Amino acid sequence: MGTLDFPSINATLNAICAVLLVVGWVAIRRGQVTLHKSCMLMALGVSAAFLACYLYYHIVVRGGQETRFVGPPNVRAVYLVILISHIILAIVALPLELWVTYLGLKDRLEKHRRLARWTLPIWLYVSVTGVVVYWMLYRLYPPPVDSVQ
Repeated sequence: MGTLDFPSINATLNAICAVLLVVGWVAIRRGQVTLHKSCMLMALGVSAAFLACYLYYHIVVRGGQETRFVGPPNVRAVYLVILISHIILAIVALPLELWVTYLGLKDRLEKHRRLARWTLPIWLYVSVTGVVVYWMLYRLYPPPVDSVQ
């Protein structure tokens, strides 16, 4: 597997997570508890795989080197708003995801529901904006070939 595959893999993991979150939400709205649990646990696993791949790519492969956005300044401003909100909410989402999962698995369902009402939209936003950031950074305005290892 070439190192250039990591950003695509990460975007795919984010997209899969978003789909699992939506399917899990629809399942619980329909009373399909087992499907809901399966989807949400898979979403958590996919998110963990994403985080491992993301960190490996940026720390090991790229050696901490930043990937610069090379699009026009007006698009860069939009990119930065999306990226900054994505990063902040990703930091917020992780403990929420873990805690809401714990509550659900322990059948503390009232607390699970109350926290899930906040966690789901944040987690879904992070997953979707991860794909948006990927498309803006690597597909719409790809960096020069020599800056990507």
